[in-house]
Amino acid sequence: MEMPKKTYTNKKIGEILIEQGLITPQQLKEALEEQKNGNNKRLGEIFVEAGIISKEELYEVLQYVFETEYVDLSNYVIDPEVISLIPEKIALQFKLIPISKSDYELIIAMANPLDVYAIDFVRSHTKIKRIKSLFAPEEDILNTITSYYELGEYDDIIEKLGTEIVFKEEEEEEDSKKLEAISREAPIIQLVNMLIVQGVKDRASDIHIEPNEKGLLIRFRIDGMLHDIRTLPSAIKSAVVSRIKILAKMDIAERRLPQDGRFQVKFGTREVDLRVSTIPTVLGEKVVLRLLDKSKGLIKLEQLGFTLKQLKKFKSIIYRSYGIILITGPTGSGKTTTLYAALNQVNSKDKNIITVEDPVEYKLSRINQIQILPKINLTFANALRSILRQDPDVIMVGEIRDAETAQIAVQAALTGHLVFSTLHTNDAASALTRLIDMDVETFLISSSVIGVIAQRLVRVICEKCKEEYIPGKDVLKGLNIKANSNGNDDAEVKLYRGKGCSFCKNTGYYGRTSIYELVVLDEEIRELIISKASSNIIKETAIKDENAKG
Repeated sequence: MEMPKKTYTNKKIGEILIEQGLITPQQLKEALEEQKNGNNKRLGEIFVEAGIISKEELYEVLQYVFETEYVDLSNYVIDPEVISLIPEKIALQFKLIPISKSDYELIIAMANPLDVYAIDFVRSHTKIKRIKSLFAPEEDILNTITSYYELGEYDDIIEKLGTEIVFKEEEEEEDSKKLEAISREAPIIQLVNMLIVQGVKDRASDIHIEPNEKGLLIRFRIDGMLHDIRTLPSAIKSAVVSRIKILAKMDIAERRLPQDGRFQVKFGTREVDLRVSTIPTVLGEKVVLRLLDKSKGLIKLEQLGFTLKQLKKFKSIIYRSYGIILITGPTGSGKTTTLYAALNQVNSKDKNIITVEDPVEYKLSRINQIQILPKINLTFANALRSILRQDPDVIMVGEIRDAETAQIAVQAALTGHLVFSTLHTNDAASALTRLIDMDVETFLISSSVIGVIAQRLVRVICEKCKEEYIPGKDVLKGLNIKANSNGNDDAEVKLYRGKGCSFCKNTGYYGRTSIYELVVLDEEIRELIISKASSNIIKETAIKDENAKG
């Protein structure tokens, strides 16, 4: 239901429901009589229980009664540090819970956001002057309080869970209902929430949950490297995996086949998308959660890691009116980030930009994005055919996976469209020979492809503990580094490394940046493609041309 933009100040909920056509005056009269006869429930609850209105319609109206926003607590992951700002006793007394905090403001969810006394009490207790109250149903607030308070650290939660929830594989069918019930209980909810909170705080790109002989090994991928975080006992293995499956709307009874899902959580003011993948192993199901922090926003081309020369060349090709630009590299090398940055760069009011992706990771303004759905035969190739009938100027194909998609992308480029896409190859030159392997004619490749990028992500030395050092001669020799242009090996070469500190968790690295290999096709390279030259020859020619141009 879409509420109109109007003010309902001083109007009662019954009047608003009538005005919106959700109830009749007679139904309001009957509900008021019911309250007089001993029903202590609120009017809205009476209408919902009677099936006259839905919960969603009630919450929508209550936003206007309370003059604030409705917040869905089911997809909020609250930082334990924020929870600790308000004691459980106060939270229960005033039916409220803190959900996020910034330097100047505390946001709380309340069953009655107009309770000025409660807000003043929170302000006085927390010493935070600015309190923003949002509306949440009382039931949701009480459930959230139960999920977060008095559960302590990991060890405390595990102790509360006990060992009674061990499940044998042969009994999985009859135990699936019991397992689902346990997975919805407060300790398991809190345990999974804490894993996600820690993953977000530690800047993890992936959370790996792996069964082994000792239990459930939790590992975070931070700056491209996996780190062991902790091991959870075998007793809670099935419950933890089932809780994640419930969040991702997956089948918890199916443990023999791989599954994929996704869900979204709010971590303070940040929205985090989680893509979930499960696979069966001999020791149980392994789960991987990919974390996509939407609050980081789009990165600009200038922030990606291009050299000034590369950036200038790349910008010169993305503003062309037609042709294919390919980005290559292994999974997790930042190809999608580069694609989005390029699209954002060329995005303007006079262009129709359409993308087909799997999955759509970030929503872009003024860009029409399509999520492929193989189950209903909405593939890259089929979507691309339809896109060409939508009068596009720029097309982005998430990945060229097969010959059919490659052929359509080439035809799109030759008929006046700028096409961005990705391939899985080791370097830029191999992308051109990969298209030949896909049975695309060499003259079509040479006519349509205008540039290829290969990229990798590399770790960045932590600025907090960065130190200078003099490497040994064997290190310089291995890196092929000369002390100076005269090749004087006796001169000192100074390099940098991260010593390790609390900021980078003693790794010596903090964050990652991209390194690029950019090939802009010229006539010489086009002739090599037509003659079906190997990728090595194409690469050598590109390097020679680059060195010649300085």
